Amino acid sequence: MTPSRLSPLARFLRISAIAGLTFPLSACNFVVLDPAGDVAVQQRDLILISTVLMLLIIVPVMALTVFFAMKYRESARAEDYDPDWDHSTILELLIWSAPLLIIICLGAVTWSSTHLLDPYRPLDRIHKTQKVDAKAAPLDVQVVALDWKWLFIYPELGIATVNELAAPVNRPIRFSITASSVMNSFYIPALAGQIYAMPGMGTTLHAVANKPGDYEGFSANYSGAGFSHMRFGFHALDAAGFDRWVDAVKAGGGAMDRPTYLALEKPSEKEPVRRFATVDPTLYDAILNLCARPGQRCMRDLMAVDAKGGGDKESARNTEGLRHDGADTDARGALQKEPEEKGSSPHMMSPHNDLPPGTKQPGTPPHSKDLTLNALPRGAAQTSIHA
Repeated sequence: MTPSRLSPLARFLRISAIAGLTFPLSACNFVVLDPAGDVAVQQRDLILISTVLMLLIIVPVMALTVFFAMKYRESARAEDYDPDWDHSTILELLIWSAPLLIIICLGAVTWSSTHLLDPYRPLDRIHKTQKVDAKAAPLDVQVVALDWKWLFIYPELGIATVNELAAPVNRPIRFSITASSVMNSFYIPALAGQIYAMPGMGTTLHAVANKPGDYEGFSANYSGAGFSHMRFGFHALDAAGFDRWVDAVKAGGGAMDRPTYLALEKPSEKEPVRRFATVDPTLYDAILNLCARPGQRCMRDLMAVDAKGGGDKESARNTEGLRHDGADTDARGALQKEPEEKGSSPHMMSPHNDLPPGTKQPGTPPHSKDLTLNALPRGAAQTSIHA
């Protein structure tokens, strides 16, 4: 019988068998299923366990659907066909107990893995047969998501790189992550799951590489025109190889200072790998607190002033009126100003002169234009600032 004469069911079974045989082969290159780090390995195991638990319901349901459709089709004339059947206690127990048990198992696995794989939680093992040495310090890497490239700072080593990341195998890595402008997502599939990078906020990720090799990292959150090229290389090296890499960065790199960073911060696409032999030790903290530009007040300082109630009137004016370029302006609203500071304006909105004579603007009765009633009593503005 030729393939064109196969029944629909036979063709379906044939295609399913081919897909079932080729799927394991196609997954051989899936880095998520063959990671290089223990954290990613545990996440892979969680994916596989969850998938198997769900298939315990999906596969029998799909198989029984085909079975009942074939057995009770009109031409089969099944002897046990009972059109008036409506209840079976045993069947009801199976229908409800099996999904309930699977949901309980999924909930238990998810709850435990959520805590064990918390990205903020320091690692307690290198891999499943080796615990972390309590005396060994993790490698600190500060990550900054820029438009559209990645800046990596090694504070202990005093070096920095753009679109290139390296770490020794079997040594825990502690990533401190932030962004310069918009939200991104830091993701190295071979190492660990993704975590967001947000401006003015710091996130943390702990990971470890167990196998030497060259892997790829990228942004997993759309962030603009250059998002597609926002990728970097991750080199997992042995101890000697990592030392050689550090020496190469120090020998051929420039200086990552504030002016260099401000130039790098400007949007650019397909940025090549760049290395810096020295780095400003205060740079990452300034980026995190949104005060990398000269004259900017750091977010940390503004929050401290706000936590204390705004300080005196002069400091409140300086704090609230500070622009991004460091210039001091009075940014207080009309409700915080004294009457003599508001000028002699009648506080009326401009009329719509483009309307025909005698026409009223819909939805704007005369009393809604008068803003004088919104003024606070004299002295209340100063009280609100010191509150």
